[in-house]
Amino acid sequence: MLTTLWATVRQGKIELLEFGDIPEGTKVLVTLLPDDETGFWLNASQSSLEAVWDNTEDDIYAQLL
Repeated sequence: MLTTLWATVRQGKIELLEFGDIPEGTKVLVTLLPDDETGFWLNASQSSLEAVWDNTEDDIYAQLL
C-alpha cells in the first residue's frame, strides 16, 4: 500500500508535517516539488491528458459529423 505524507527539509533532514507511523527501516521515495506547484501538476498530468484526447478511437466520432 502506498502512503503519501507531506514533509519539508530543515538543516538537511526531512521533517514530516503530519503524523505517520513509519516502521524503522522502511524504504521511502522522496519527490522534490518545485515552489510553484501549479507548474509541477500541469506537467505531471500532461501525459494523461494526451492519452485521453489524442487517440485514434475517437476518430469515428469525427466521421459521423
